[in-house]
Amino acid sequence: MIPRDRRLPRDRTRRLGVTARRIALVMVALASLVVLVVALPMLASEDRPRGDYAPFGQCPLGNPATKLCLFTQTESGEFTVGAKAVPIGETITLQGGVHVLENKEKEIVKEEFIGAKDGETLSKTPQAVPGGLRRVVDPKLLSTGLRAMLNELIDNGTANVTATIELAAPASAIGIDIQDLVEGEGAAMSLPVRMKLSNVFLGNDCYIGSRTQPISLSLTTGTTDPPKPNKPIKGKVGKAKLRDEYDLTTIKGSSLVNNSFRAPQAEGCGGIHASLIDPAVNAELGLPAAAGHNTAILNGTLRDANALAVKASE
Repeated sequence: MIPRDRRLPRDRTRRLGVTARRIALVMVALASLVVLVVALPMLASEDRPRGDYAPFGQCPLGNPATKLCLFTQTESGEFTVGAKAVPIGETITLQGGVHVLENKEKEIVKEEFIGAKDGETLSKTPQAVPGGLRRVVDPKLLSTGLRAMLNELIDNGTANVTATIELAAPASAIGIDIQDLVEGEGAAMSLPVRMKLSNVFLGNDCYIGSRTQPISLSLTTGTTDPPKPNKPIKGKVGKAKLRDEYDLTTIKGSSLVNNSFRAPQAEGCGGIHASLIDPAVNAELGLPAAAGHNTAILNGTLRDANALAVKASE
């Protein structure tokens, strides 16, 4: 028995009991939160491909039409429009899925491209333009004020320009023919793209090509047949490595080429000064450039995998 004079008042005892219960509930809630925070990364990682199939994390497996997963990386090469060649020094990634249509005899009739799960089908990877503004803008065609601004940027060391290849149409507009790719004939891949030129002088909307007038690349691992003055150039199939009973194919050292496309003029360069800067850019780059004056060489690694195998690796 607790001596009467040492017992807590009944209302205080009740308050302490309520407080203790509240503390217990808070502790339980905190413990549950800790468990959830720890579990979330584990849950998130469970639905991603693993092992050799890890590169296919953006394959649109949720689309029932996806039969193949595609992951390609351009690691070198060049993109020439008009008088300007831009070397590819930073890796460009193209990824997504492929819907394979077959006839009754199980022969492939057509392959349709499906965009990446997160929407970034073609990575927007800036490439350094040799010579910067000096080789992109003809100063003789600028007004006195714009020429002074251009010279100031050059003197301050802020004349670097990057070129970024972007899709100019929905991913469904990409053409793919894996058979032509591995056999080195015909159009293995077709891409509607535009090239963004970036520098503070050029603004945020300086593009060669547009959504209504894209640069149409019909790429082959075979030999091109361009109009003059370009001469035929040869692509390369690369060396294929097959795994998991043909569920996974890796082709290294491939080269996709095209030198028969046309390049439209640049537009939107300089923002509000576009009417003055566009002509200076087009004069320096030799744009628009008719077919036979432009070249795309994309060297790298191509991977494709059976969608069911990718799903099973998760």
